[in-house]
Amino acid sequence: MKFSEHWLRTFVDPALDTGALAHALTMAGLEVEDVAPAAPGFTGVVVAEVLSAAPHPGADRLWVCEVNAGSGPTRTIVCGAPDVDAGLRVPCALPGAKLPGMQVHEAKVRGVVSAGMLCSAKELGLSDDASGLLHLPADAPVGADFRGYYELDDCLLTLKLTSNRGDCLSVLGIARDVTALTGAPLRTVETEPVVASCADRVPVHIEATDACRCYCGRIVRRVNVEAATPLWMRRRLEKSGFRSISAVVDITNYVLLELGQPLHAFDLAKLRGDIHVRFARPGEHLLCLNEQDVALSPQYLVIADAAGPVALAGIMGGKPTAVDGNTVDLFLESAFFEPKVIGGRSRGLGFATDSSHRFERGVDFGMTARALERATRLILDCCGGEAGPVTEVRTHLPPRPAVRLRPRRVPKLLGIDPGIDTVSAIFERLSMAVQRDGDMLVVTPPSFRFDIVTEEDLVEEVARIHGYDRITPQPVVTEPAMLAYPESMRPLRELRSALVLRDYQEVVTYAFVSSEWEADFGTTSALQLANPIAAQMSVMRSTLLGGLVDRLRFNLNRRQGRVRLFELGTVFLGTEEERQPSRLGGLAYGSAVPEQWGTAARSVDFYDLKGDLEAAFHPLALSFQPTQHPALHPGRAARVFVDGHATGWAGELHPRWQQKYDLPLPPVLFELDVERLRLLPVPTYMEISRLPLLRRDIALVVDERVPAMALLGCLRGASPRVVSEVALFDVYRGKGLDYGKKSLAFRILLQDTRKTLTDEEADAVVAMLITAAEQEHGASLRG
Repeated sequence: MKFSEHWLRTFVDPALDTGALAHALTMAGLEVEDVAPAAPGFTGVVVAEVLSAAPHPGADRLWVCEVNAGSGPTRTIVCGAPDVDAGLRVPCALPGAKLPGMQVHEAKVRGVVSAGMLCSAKELGLSDDASGLLHLPADAPVGADFRGYYELDDCLLTLKLTSNRGDCLSVLGIARDVTALTGAPLRTVETEPVVASCADRVPVHIEATDACRCYCGRIVRRVNVEAATPLWMRRRLEKSGFRSISAVVDITNYVLLELGQPLHAFDLAKLRGDIHVRFARPGEHLLCLNEQDVALSPQYLVIADAAGPVALAGIMGGKPTAVDGNTVDLFLESAFFEPKVIGGRSRGLGFATDSSHRFERGVDFGMTARALERATRLILDCCGGEAGPVTEVRTHLPPRPAVRLRPRRVPKLLGIDPGIDTVSAIFERLSMAVQRDGDMLVVTPPSFRFDIVTEEDLVEEVARIHGYDRITPQPVVTEPAMLAYPESMRPLRELRSALVLRDYQEVVTYAFVSSEWEADFGTTSALQLANPIAAQMSVMRSTLLGGLVDRLRFNLNRRQGRVRLFELGTVFLGTEEERQPSRLGGLAYGSAVPEQWGTAARSVDFYDLKGDLEAAFHPLALSFQPTQHPALHPGRAARVFVDGHATGWAGELHPRWQQKYDLPLPPVLFELDVERLRLLPVPTYMEISRLPLLRRDIALVVDERVPAMALLGCLRGASPRVVSEVALFDVYRGKGLDYGKKSLAFRILLQDTRKTLTDEEADAVVAMLITAAEQEHGASLRG
């Protein structure tokens, strides 16, 4: 929101200079992002009248002008502007004047002495338009200082407003806060009802009653649309970043900036029948003022006549009913639309407007009729005409429920106690109705404050109006205590540290991802975003794999041949419960070890990744079973189990995606549920035996399809207390074994804490383990 300081001071004029005013606004939550002069510094420029303009005798494109500069005799000035003509009033730089980047002197131009310079807007630093002179109104006072006449000794303030302060998207809204902050009186805008001089009306029907709560309209006949916009209005619009278009459009823009209420003017002759406020119907189209033909859907609220939509409600008017040079009669509208109906619609169309920016944040529904009266009066004063009666249709205005404030909450939240009388006075200065109910304040926010809903909102108002800088910091007085942390829960930092120690580097990627990634790597349907910020960020991620592969490509494009990445983040599952679990994902690519002379180069594979996971998350018992996953190689993918619970996936990237994403080598990836990884077995005391170990080796023959891990788990599960370790140390396939069979050799260590085991006792334990393997997996002892 950019506005002129002079304009603001017509509403409220506190005893503060520009810097102090900007500081006060910033400290009140209305951040002043920029303060800039309205024009570059220049001196010696006055308003002048061109009395005559004759061709230069020695040059084809120059004119010799006689100019009245208001003091002394007329001046002869040589001018090269193509639009110079007798009767014009323009800015004139007198000899000695200092302009941006130059100084004006009396000089001889092709034999004619020129005593000054007639100026364009570019030469004065007001715009980039150098096509001709800066034309001034015919009543501009000749000889007056141009800076004062054109209100250039002014500052432009740009506010960076938060989305909850839509009420400050107008000069009046900002003035209200300045009044509350400084106590300076507020001068209100004259919005007396315009007496109707004709009886014509356009009937209005609100069909979407929950979307449009109030609609006001009136006819204004016999308007001179060619009338010039007053200079004061044009200057205020230009300082706020608005281009002057025509008197009618300028007036609607001016009221938008002044009061915060968007308005729109239709050419009455182009409307067909009554006005209907409704949602669009399938197949309807509208050619907007920006020449964009919009295919409408039922999510768009429209203003329609008998022939169809004539405007996108709260966003933009239609080209077919726009005011042009042939317009005689107007239909002027002012309405209140629900913010949720307007919010995001313009973004879906690919453009934004000042009206939609305000409507989607909430406009003052108490200003709807007043803004229409203000615009009508300005149109009649500038363009003439006759106004009809106002047609006002209301359904049910939004309620403004009272908010109860416990005064003791103020010092509890702010650390200071201004007192109940000061708090009440602050609310009254903010135009809020205050009543006392025992020891409570009952505060009713005005129609323009949609952000006052809770008790904390009121406390925030007290803080910002009373002054954040008046809240004295107080030292915290407390006895710190160390928070208890469960021994069975691993901190997240340890998960990160464990992978960093395995040579992985953490990345952080967006939760908004491409739908293409989800189709390639995901296992569930992705959650679609209603209003994505970009086409490649249209869904919420259900897996971390897409972001990891994208970061791998980023590194490969920068000649990083060995990449180890991991990410700990939230995924969003499109299930009935709409769960948002935390996942730990990782990726390894390139050589298994850094380039060196001591180890032969080879690419990282599944078993390297498996070893990293087992080492990183020790002492958890990880197991792996072959599985299918759409993102992983069909024969090189495993389901990861932690203590028997399915926890995630690990494996090599599918060749299809390796080719699609242009990866020279296949990376290996994993994705695991964080909550299961955080569970740690609580350490328990175990007596250390001082007695000798017994070792027994057995080789079991099983079907090729039996996983080694399954057989190992069976042996460990059947082991009695005296078995201290069961480990696989050899796998054999080939001569001496039937086709489809394999031999798995296990090392079994036995040790008791109370006595030395005998061979007979050890053999009995081994026999028991062999029997368990035979019963569960059909294993047999290799002969």
